[in-house]
Amino acid sequence: MIKRIAKWSGGILLAGVLAVGAFAINAVYFKPWSINVYFERAFIKLGTTSPEILSQLRIFEQFGIDGHNAHLDDVSEAEGRRQMEMIRDELAVLREYDRAALEGQDAVSYDIFEYFLNDMIEGERWQYHDYPLNQMSGEQNQLPEFLAEIHQINNVKEADFYLSRLGEVDRKFDQVLEGLRIREERNIIPPRFVIDSVLEEMRGFIGVPAAENILYTSLVERLDKVEELPAGERERILSSGEALIQSDVYPAYENLIAYYEALQPRAQGNHGVWSLPDGGDYYAYKVRSHTTSDMTPEQVHNIGLAEVARIEGEMNRIFAAQGLDSGTIGERFAQLNEQPQFLYEASDAGRERIIADYQTIIDEIDAGLGDYFDVKPAMGVEVRRVPEFKEEGSAGAYYNPPAMDGSRPGVFYANLRDVHETKKFGMRTLAYHEAVPGHHFQLAIAQELEGVPTFRKLGLFTAYAEGWALYAEQVAKEAGFQENPYDDLGRLQAEMFRAVRLVVDTGMHHKRWSREEAIGYMAEKTGMTETEVTTEIERYLVWPGQALAYKAGMMKILELREKAHTALGDAFDIRQFHNVVLTNGAMPMAVLESQVNDWIANRRG
Repeated sequence: MIKRIAKWSGGILLAGVLAVGAFAINAVYFKPWSINVYFERAFIKLGTTSPEILSQLRIFEQFGIDGHNAHLDDVSEAEGRRQMEMIRDELAVLREYDRAALEGQDAVSYDIFEYFLNDMIEGERWQYHDYPLNQMSGEQNQLPEFLAEIHQINNVKEADFYLSRLGEVDRKFDQVLEGLRIREERNIIPPRFVIDSVLEEMRGFIGVPAAENILYTSLVERLDKVEELPAGERERILSSGEALIQSDVYPAYENLIAYYEALQPRAQGNHGVWSLPDGGDYYAYKVRSHTTSDMTPEQVHNIGLAEVARIEGEMNRIFAAQGLDSGTIGERFAQLNEQPQFLYEASDAGRERIIADYQTIIDEIDAGLGDYFDVKPAMGVEVRRVPEFKEEGSAGAYYNPPAMDGSRPGVFYANLRDVHETKKFGMRTLAYHEAVPGHHFQLAIAQELEGVPTFRKLGLFTAYAEGWALYAEQVAKEAGFQENPYDDLGRLQAEMFRAVRLVVDTGMHHKRWSREEAIGYMAEKTGMTETEVTTEIERYLVWPGQALAYKAGMMKILELREKAHTALGDAFDIRQFHNVVLTNGAMPMAVLESQVNDWIANRRG
């Protein structure tokens, strides 16, 4: 009996192995028989081209797959060509499926993924129209932040992965240099301020002993938290880390510095992308891509002017009620900016108070949104300071989503380079945008979705992600969390800020405004400090079109909400509307509109 069972079970096992093998061969080399298998295959093929993104997401670690954590991205020209060919191949396979035969989430996934792949293929024409070294998100500052903040060290193995990555910095930066030289040959030269800013940043980064660099000090901090570290391992890891920073990392930065120093004389101005070869068509593409719409730069500019005028009217009414009824918007905000009641102490204690107050604001609203949301993320969100080495060129705040394996919460980073940039009347709105119910709700809920392809859990579309976050600021107001008139001014200032972006971004890249003209307009209309405004305008010059997504996305969500409310009347439930927006993951605005239309039709019966 035992032999017969063993023979029978062995046959079952062999058949199973053969079936799995056949399934794997079909999934990898041919059109998968299931479109959902195709989506996962495409995600794995495209996603595994970036070890750094995999470390950010931490999808595969739960299955014991972690070798990618030992490597940095391959950004060579050859790899870039291979990836674009892969994208074209995946689009061709996707189109082999009959879209008309798909229903439900399969149809939604098809439309989203087709749009995403198409957009990347269209953008290949301008693949060199960017600045790999820049003050906002350049390789020179993203890499240290990634290694210090994202790369996890919970044991000796992960510490050795970290050392391996330090040893690959020179290889990666050599590839960056290869791309920079190609851009120079094509006359893709960054604005002068970009080169000046990045040179200062890189010189400062390597201008300290290796043992004082964040790549070393963050290693010390993380090793101190590793439990049961074997004797002698701490000293070995730290000694190797310091040596690699000195022998591999610093020389790699010195090569970038030497290149930018040589390029510096060729940068003659601080122009928008209209000054680049084929710059007009490139900017028109960036407008379409970031807004996921067919709007032209001229249309966006005019929408921006109208929104600025509308918001200015709302601000004037609140200012007048507070006895501030003369002067420009900027002048009146300048008066508020100097009032002690809105300022923190310019000290480390003041910075700690800001972080604590942001956390209190987030925790308060998170507990009070039951009438507006019946789906909330399981993972929490923390407030941290933007790493000091990069805060000078960084935005006022940004958000990183949780790790998918639950090992890291969502993080709202607040820029504390100048304590007086943080005005108390603007803090609520910023916290609502970056955390709850803004980016944290949108991205964390997406990560927790079930029954959808993995790519649907990522924030792939700027207009959706940033549009939701800006819309969330208004929801917080509607939910009663902006009752103080000064807090409401902070909300309107933030919305004005996004409306002004429509004007200045198109102004610089389409209408050929100067950097200084854009700075003047934004300062006048928003009342933001000169430091804040300058940082923002310089951001738009290196990220053309990205800043348009916020207002474009918000306006579309509000338009769809009003459409649903009008169609459903008393049957309209804002919680269910928010579910439609949030529980399908990021998508182009046209796909979102289709989802809302389907929801309206279903509610009507």
